[in-house]
Amino acid sequence: MNIFDRIEAGDHEQVVFCHDRASGLRAIVAIHSTALGPSLGGTRFFPYASDDDALADVLRLSEGMTYKAAVAGLDQGGGKAVVIGDPARDRTEDLMLAYGRFVDALAGRYITAEDVGTTQADMDVIRGVTRYVTGTSEALGGSGDPSAATAFGLASAMRALLFLSTGRDALADSHVVVSGVGKVGSHLVANLVQAGARVTVADVSAEAVERVRSSYDVAVVAADEAHRVPCDIFSPCALGGVLNATTIPDLRCWAVAGAANNQLASPGCGRMLADAGVLYAPDFVVNAGGIINISFEWSAGGYDRDAAFARVARVYDTTLTIVDAAKRDGVTPVEAALAIGRARLDAGVHQIRTFP
Repeated sequence: MNIFDRIEAGDHEQVVFCHDRASGLRAIVAIHSTALGPSLGGTRFFPYASDDDALADVLRLSEGMTYKAAVAGLDQGGGKAVVIGDPARDRTEDLMLAYGRFVDALAGRYITAEDVGTTQADMDVIRGVTRYVTGTSEALGGSGDPSAATAFGLASAMRALLFLSTGRDALADSHVVVSGVGKVGSHLVANLVQAGARVTVADVSAEAVERVRSSYDVAVVAADEAHRVPCDIFSPCALGGVLNATTIPDLRCWAVAGAANNQLASPGCGRMLADAGVLYAPDFVVNAGGIINISFEWSAGGYDRDAAFARVARVYDTTLTIVDAAKRDGVTPVEAALAIGRARLDAGVHQIRTFP
């Protein structure tokens, strides 16, 4: 399948390949939809095995951002970017500035943010050459690292799942396995422990595990065993594809809700989870706290943390709505969420949109 066929298959509006010889920048920006507003999504800095892998990832991630924003009720479109390389070795200020200039050239069709491999400091550098960036430091008028908001929204979704299961939405006395304790996962652990939940953690990075274990009373399990631990909720918070034909039969939880994007290895895995009796809260629904939070940086009066987090808390209500719709229509929660998202997109596609 050639590049245009792949773009058309996902119905993407625009894909931009960015190259700067002087800094070594190689990046791809994918704008999936601007039907509801300017596309918003993070920049992933990752050592992809091939350019083809990078393209596949940015196409998939940008489409997910469209539905994340739509289901969350935001007037934002879906976009994503990837920088190809090892951030520990290849990140330089010149490279980030070069990337920022490419973002600026899109004139507001794409607004970037932090993601895997990029940091708030990177966003601050990018802010030096474009205003189309979110998640910058508060000193620059931004909201800072969105990880805390993502974790807060995810904990709110877990409370909704517990309400559906037990009639009580308290996290106290529940058992949650958090697989991946990086930026979002570690914030999630803090939320869970503070609420009185029992927490088991796992990560491929021993250093990340030790940081969390030294701060909180948690159990630790090997990364490749996390999904097998008996618990109430399994929470994948690392990279995607963890729910597949091999791992789903091994799950010993009644619900899955995690921060990782694209947790399902294939669309059919949503049905596999339902058939296994596992309630799957779609990733693009429950991990929307970050995009909700940074979208408030574009509010007329500037960023207001209290207002932003009040909106993030509504992930609780959205989760209930999705599960109720799935039960009513006899479909999986993923199918229900996509239907709600498509309805918003169809309603907005013929509206005239202006970009900031």
